[in-house]
Amino acid sequence: MIWIEFCAVLVIWLSLWSLIPRDEWWFRGADFPRLQILAIGLVTLVGLLFIQTEWSLRRELFLLGVIAAVAFQLKMILPYTPIWKKQVQQVRHEQLNTAQQLSVLVANVLTPNNKYHLLQQHIHALQPDIILTLESDQIWQKALEPIEQDYPYRVAVPLDNLYGMHLYSRLALIEPEIKFILSDEIPSIHASVKLRSGIHVQLYCLHPKPPSPTEAKDSTLRDAELLMVGDRIKDLDQSCIVMGDLNDVAWSRTTRLFQRISGLLDPRVGRYFMNTFHADYRFLRWSLDHIFHSTDFGLVEMKRLSHIGSDHFPIYVVLQTGRIFEQQQEELEQTVDDEQEAEQAIQEGIKKAEQEEKQVVDELAQPHK
Repeated sequence: MIWIEFCAVLVIWLSLWSLIPRDEWWFRGADFPRLQILAIGLVTLVGLLFIQTEWSLRRELFLLGVIAAVAFQLKMILPYTPIWKKQVQQVRHEQLNTAQQLSVLVANVLTPNNKYHLLQQHIHALQPDIILTLESDQIWQKALEPIEQDYPYRVAVPLDNLYGMHLYSRLALIEPEIKFILSDEIPSIHASVKLRSGIHVQLYCLHPKPPSPTEAKDSTLRDAELLMVGDRIKDLDQSCIVMGDLNDVAWSRTTRLFQRISGLLDPRVGRYFMNTFHADYRFLRWSLDHIFHSTDFGLVEMKRLSHIGSDHFPIYVVLQTGRIFEQQQEELEQTVDDEQEAEQAIQEGIKKAEQEEKQVVDELAQPHK
């Protein structure tokens, strides 16, 4: 009974902990392992119901607490299962039109990973229109030179700080820009890609810092960067895709707020999680790599690719644009408080970025002893 009570306390505590609206990493970390918490909760629930010991008030309270915790975790993750209504329609066979399609491969390659051939194998097999690599440095750029003949349009940001990124495209990229939204260390790529049909699609490639003891101490800058992009998109009268390693899970408060603010859809809703991290630990995985898109896209194909030696699995998505999807698919309903919450998070992020920049300037100005 002791181990059951311990698991009950753990499940109840982590579920309550994740509800605390704080940005520190030790609070936001509880957003990630919801599947694992649910699994422990279900085992604990069975134990509380069927263990052969006398019923007591203590046992009944634990049972009620675990039922509430399991119900809460189910509420968060059930949208990413087949029992939920699909947020994005599947493109039917008779609707397929390659001129309207865009295939995208997103891969966090892990800078020290040297298994370059594994990613190249995926690229050669799938022939995606767009490739986005994250954590790619000068060495990775050199290793991927063989694909450049097929990808004449490129944006390269090779960095050694785990936040480099490269965008490769078979299709014309219009006015590509490298932006450092809130930090001089964290780039993002913004560009418009011209489909074979002539339609322009706006791309936002992001990789904000995660809240963790070794990276950002809180999620303030990550949340603000994502919401700033969402705020720009909401007034954009153009097809749009946001992709990258967002270092946040699909069911987090910030990611759901981003969807409501931006109006973008998630093709995983009503299908499956597509957990991409950590590639080496089967029972410790969650969805950090994302592709969100505007309502005028339907889904042709979506899958997680096999291991490339990184701590992330790559993802591959094929989308097709069309007015029929825009007419039938609806944005998430924005609540009254969403805009205020997003604006507050953005202002907090800007303030924190200014403080960090000032701190760096002050440190550089100090005389060296």
